[in-house]
Amino acid sequence: MRQMMMALAVPVSLAASAGFADRVDAAEPLLVQPDGSYPTVPLAKDKVVVKVLQTTVDSLSDFPTVADGLEHNLAHMEAIAKKACSTGKKPDFLLYHEFPLTGYSAGSRTDKLKYTVKVPGPETERLGKIARYCDTYLIFGTYATDDDWPGHILSINAVIGRDGKLVKAFWKSRNIKRIYPDREITTTTIEAVRDKYRALYGPEEEFPVLQTEYGNIAVSTVQMDPFIFAAFAMRGTEIMIRTATLFAEDDVLAMARINNFYSTMTNIAFPSTDQYRAGESIIVDPKGNILAKDPSLDEDGVIEAEIPIAAFRKGRKIPNYALDMVQPVFRQYVQEFPLNHMDLPREKLPETGPEMKAMMEGVSRWTE
Repeated sequence: MRQMMMALAVPVSLAASAGFADRVDAAEPLLVQPDGSYPTVPLAKDKVVVKVLQTTVDSLSDFPTVADGLEHNLAHMEAIAKKACSTGKKPDFLLYHEFPLTGYSAGSRTDKLKYTVKVPGPETERLGKIARYCDTYLIFGTYATDDDWPGHILSINAVIGRDGKLVKAFWKSRNIKRIYPDREITTTTIEAVRDKYRALYGPEEEFPVLQTEYGNIAVSTVQMDPFIFAAFAMRGTEIMIRTATLFAEDDVLAMARINNFYSTMTNIAFPSTDQYRAGESIIVDPKGNILAKDPSLDEDGVIEAEIPIAAFRKGRKIPNYALDMVQPVFRQYVQEFPLNHMDLPREKLPETGPEMKAMMEGVSRWTE
């Protein structure tokens, strides 16, 4: 996952664009084109097929051993992928949800670290066989650990290419805050260790966009956070691939429409309760129309849609935001929780959700 930080020179003609030079830090790479264009690679076809694989999953903590659980969940992933590849149109993207491999396991940080995988690792190699068999990109979310980040639990979305090899690992940008009254999410995100993350991988990896022969994609588990998706859109995202353990449909529709990109949302499936409603994964177009929707809340399912990527890309620019107008307000806004709040030694990382909440309250800029 380690990438060398590379500085890109800003062309004089671009720097001369109105207001551009005032905004760009010369030490950073060029992240957004000032003329509204964005980098791409040539398309292999005019239309691409995305298939969303909604699945049930068993948590690794429910098995006698982690190896038993991984084998069970991998076999489940393989089975639904083979179904998706043998019915309907040939897929160019197979999209799983946030935790099809590990499931969600409760417990302390020390407990949860046992229920993670490495990316890349044996599991990505095995899933790579599916990608090769189906001649498709395969994307899934997972809890992961990395030797560069001891003690941290990462929420990673892995992209496996048509050749079966890991192409990219997308970190979660940030966790939603104050969604629970008694705890905060303990996984480590880019926001939580931003300076170290940038030093290791480069500023361009903060909102990375993968340029593929089937279109520009980005992958995210973030929810209800419009600035994050605007940043991905500014970087040239054409298909926003989203993974979840529960989601709000209106969030997906709004982000697609506002940011002018196609979007998918793959949700986990389980029986609904008084508090939670799972399933109903969707694929939407840039106008906020639902192209496909899984009818089930608690069952495995495959939905698909064809995206006219060549026609969509023709003449397209990044979205037209009122950034100049809102800058005076944005400059005065104080983000409640500072960047880098999880850049801590292993022994100081919060063990539980309540401990995480206590730590966050301690660094909050909005509490006295």
